[in-house]
Amino acid sequence: MTARAVLVPGAVFGTIGALAAFPLRLAAREVERQHGQLRRGITRRTTHIVFGRTLLAKAGLTRNGDAGIERRIAAEQAAGRTLISENGFLRLLGLMKAPEASSLSRQSLIEQSRLSGADLDLLSLFDAFEHDAEPYSFRDLILARKYAGLVAGGATWVAIARSVHRSGPVASLTAKSLNVGSQHGRPDAIYLEGGQSELDGQLLFDLGAAAQGDDTLEELFSDAEAAEEGGDHDGAAALYQRCLAIDPSDAIAAFNRANCLRAGGHAREAAHDYARAIKLDPAFVEAWFNLAGLMSKQGRDASARRHLQKAIALDRNYADPVFNLARLEFDAGNLVEARRLWGRYLELDSESEWAGVATRGVQFVDMQLAQKSAG
Repeated sequence: MTARAVLVPGAVFGTIGALAAFPLRLAAREVERQHGQLRRGITRRTTHIVFGRTLLAKAGLTRNGDAGIERRIAAEQAAGRTLISENGFLRLLGLMKAPEASSLSRQSLIEQSRLSGADLDLLSLFDAFEHDAEPYSFRDLILARKYAGLVAGGATWVAIARSVHRSGPVASLTAKSLNVGSQHGRPDAIYLEGGQSELDGQLLFDLGAAAQGDDTLEELFSDAEAAEEGGDHDGAAALYQRCLAIDPSDAIAAFNRANCLRAGGHAREAAHDYARAIKLDPAFVEAWFNLAGLMSKQGRDASARRHLQKAIALDRNYADPVFNLARLEFDAGNLVEARRLWGRYLELDSESEWAGVATRGVQFVDMQLAQKSAG
């Protein structure tokens, strides 16, 4: 899951959760210096995703938050993006010293510790080991055995990951006894030694090294994402607006706000923020696509057509604008062009329900053209 990435020119990093150890603006500056990009949130152009450790604390305060982390990880893996831990990201940029040389493979660590591969990968992604990916060290093996014992005692990987950073560097836990027990109504609370000192808690990470403005912005963006996911579109739009007041250059905040305004029935304001996102990032293909959808609903087909054509030009493998443009051309009576576009869509997607619609569209156009030829 956390295989080493190589920072190459053009790499686009997105973040899920604020970074615990480093202000995002400073990380973004270093990524840009190395000819890459770093943005809050995820777009189609995102190639690498950094999971900030504060995501663990945030999720712990919401219902089903822990399961939400696993769903998000699975979705990003399925999308083919490279997932990187916070420490792995800083090492990749040369901002954090790499641990000493190690030689244990992932499979060897699993076999010797009896920690499941899934838990190993998830704990690695949130820096619960000295190394964020193989090869692992002997200290990592000791930690893996301790974590396997905690899991056997009823702890979840999230509870472990949420706890281990409270006592300093994780490698320091190799000399300590970790226990899981039911105290204060929490069945998977983790303790040092005989339970005298609780590791788990709400205030997990010391973010004092970051500037106050960074803290505020990251918290606002995270709160906005949570509100949006929870269906509070008006509240999320207000929070994204506060993000934009702090950082007017954030195209993703403008795009997300536009989505929330659109969901809340504020089409005109949504169009303004989609246009704002495009102005900030002219290659923001999703913004072009969503703005086209608004234009189409308002009957502004010429504008919708231009925006869809722009989205296709920016990302030739983005199937959705191809489908919508095909439908737009079909409704306009441009059957040959509609058929061409539906054919292209089927090259990109041959299995979804929309592929079935495209197939029927091609068949209908063929039938119409055949009838005209026969007549």
